[in-house]
Amino acid sequence: MTLDPICIISSMMDEKQKYFDDIGDTWDKDLTAEDLERLAHIIDTFRLSKGLKVCDLGCGTGVLFDLLRRRVGESGYIAGVDFAPRVARRAHDNFPFHNIGVVEADASYLPFAMGVFDLVVSFAAFAHFSHKDETIHEAYRILKPGGRMVIIHLAGRDELAREHHQAGGPIDHDILPDRKQLEEMFRRGQFAGCELTETDTLYLAVGRKI
Repeated sequence: MTLDPICIISSMMDEKQKYFDDIGDTWDKDLTAEDLERLAHIIDTFRLSKGLKVCDLGCGTGVLFDLLRRRVGESGYIAGVDFAPRVARRAHDNFPFHNIGVVEADASYLPFAMGVFDLVVSFAAFAHFSHKDETIHEAYRILKPGGRMVIIHLAGRDELAREHHQAGGPIDHDILPDRKQLEEMFRRGQFAGCELTETDTLYLAVGRKI
């Protein structure tokens, strides 16, 4: 699987796209060494093997790329997706590897064929998706049978809601679904159920395509 170095899907920018483009140079600097260690541990639980294909939805500047690339190896492939053009460009520039591609696209309308990926992962992004149902449906579509969709936030629902409200602007009302809402979303998206682990410092959801 190959992608152009960066594929621009749309040229019009909405308020939320502009917000993330404006903070794109600095937002990942807020991640601590402890955050990265926690992410590495979480990704280890995915038990990724060499040669797998991974789609990173809302990839930002590529925070997960190195962690994923180490596990899928040279024969694997990582496709990053972000709707903010400057952020997508930086992700591409940060990781100019033959087996990493970045596209500018909305997570609810993905430019990939059916049944391409073994894993779809979204880190620190799902709360910001305006069309969560459509995003889950798209993840199901591009996954192979047996593939998984994983949602990761290093904060619980209440804490994340407070952080976004304090930040204000276009992310003021960006929240995560509760357990019942998420299970219903995954059911509508045709996944075989959804496992949610939630604490004050973690929101981790996993759905599997049969």
